[in-house]
Amino acid sequence: MFNNYEVRLLMEKLQEGKPLAAAAAHAEMSENTARKWRDSEKLPSEVREERTWRTREDPFCEIWDEVHEMLEKNAGLKAKVIFEHLQREYPGKYQDGQLRTFQRGMKVWRATEGPPREVFFPQVHKPGVLAESDFTYMNKLEITVAGVPFYHLLFHFVLTYSNWEHATICFSENFQALSVGFQNALWELGGVPVKNKTDRLSTAVHNSVENPEEFTRKYNALLSHYQIEGEKIQAGEPHENGDIEQAHYRLKEAIKQSLMLRGSRDFSSIEEYKAFLEAIIGQRNAGRRERLDEELEVLRRLPAKRLESAEKEKVRVGPSSTVRVKKNTYSVNSRMVGETVQARIHMDHIEVWYAQRMVDSFPRLRGEGKHDINYRHVIDWLVRKPGAFANYRYREDLFPTIRFRMAYDWLKRKKSEKKADREYLKILHLAATESESGVDGALALLFDFDADIDAETVKGLVASGIDLPSVKDVTVDEVDLTSYDQLLLSGVIK
Repeated sequence: MFNNYEVRLLMEKLQEGKPLAAAAAHAEMSENTARKWRDSEKLPSEVREERTWRTREDPFCEIWDEVHEMLEKNAGLKAKVIFEHLQREYPGKYQDGQLRTFQRGMKVWRATEGPPREVFFPQVHKPGVLAESDFTYMNKLEITVAGVPFYHLLFHFVLTYSNWEHATICFSENFQALSVGFQNALWELGGVPVKNKTDRLSTAVHNSVENPEEFTRKYNALLSHYQIEGEKIQAGEPHENGDIEQAHYRLKEAIKQSLMLRGSRDFSSIEEYKAFLEAIIGQRNAGRRERLDEELEVLRRLPAKRLESAEKEKVRVGPSSTVRVKKNTYSVNSRMVGETVQARIHMDHIEVWYAQRMVDSFPRLRGEGKHDINYRHVIDWLVRKPGAFANYRYREDLFPTIRFRMAYDWLKRKKSEKKADREYLKILHLAATESESGVDGALALLFDFDADIDAETVKGLVASGIDLPSVKDVTVDEVDLTSYDQLLLSGVIK
């Protein structure tokens, strides 16, 4: 059987005026065959009949009615599940190697007789009209900062016409993260689209406030501040936010590839990782400049200033010199005991305000039931009440470095528990009033010389001004590998 190429070659040679015999020779066919194709004026693909018969008997012909009945009751059943069911119902009749044949039969039934499949309708996007935004988890990329796993999310914002995108690092789906990420994107963009589409924001509502109506009020206030219309997809229909879902995938794939080129997933600081992300997003946005310019021409103007994202909450400082904010415990200066202060809860930190001024600020804890106790806040009273140290609920927070813990353990071995507690608290008080790094260096020096540890000696070393080892200084003795060579030569190690 000749193919279309060979018959076309024959026709070309005939059109060039060559005799039938010469044209047939070029097409490598007999003169009679060439005459037949010349007279038919058709290509082989146009005269070939479709095969309508089977080359072998269908092994499932007896049970297709049973299978179709199962599918009509539940069209979501998978072919492999039904096949395994048939193997149990008819032992020995169907072999594992017949699965592919069964799957092909199922596929034909779904395409010809099965239920209608969902249809997705491509949308026409207009410049400056629609943005989509959502959170996406980044933990699968296994990013580390200074060797420690960096668990985080991105608040991702995309313009559907130009695909211009922006991302903000955050640590939880809550209103503060949403507000900061959304506003960061708009101010970086330099304008405001007509609409912003999100999912149902269920997780953000749960993590932000106990009352969903309060979240709705704050979210509506954010949209109103920027004069932007909010849209939400239907529950359980993530494809309605398809642009941002696709943008999540593509951005994370770009980050993954860049990490592979970089040769490491570890960063020295969050700032270095943030710069890495900004470089990737900037490069991706560079190719969207032409369509972005169309959007910038029609975007609405930004308001005069950003909307305050912090949640404000009045809390009372308890007798333990702590406040409870978002189900976590933080210490404040003991001078504030009994006072009512205002906690301003930001995405990544908490500020404490009293008498219209900020008196403290500390990183916001992630999750619930955690605590952050700063020894400087309570050490004055612990020195006066050393007996409280032994069973203090947050005692483990009062060892700022490993050397402080080592010093306390050394004191407990050498002294009674009460004397060890008093001596350690004096050393901790010295760290609070003089220098934590200085005290740490003094302790390192005492450990190096196997000297006795007490507060007066540490105080003297700190005051002396001698060159104390840095907290980060680590000395590793050089290893002499010749000893291993000797062991190998001696035959001890085989």
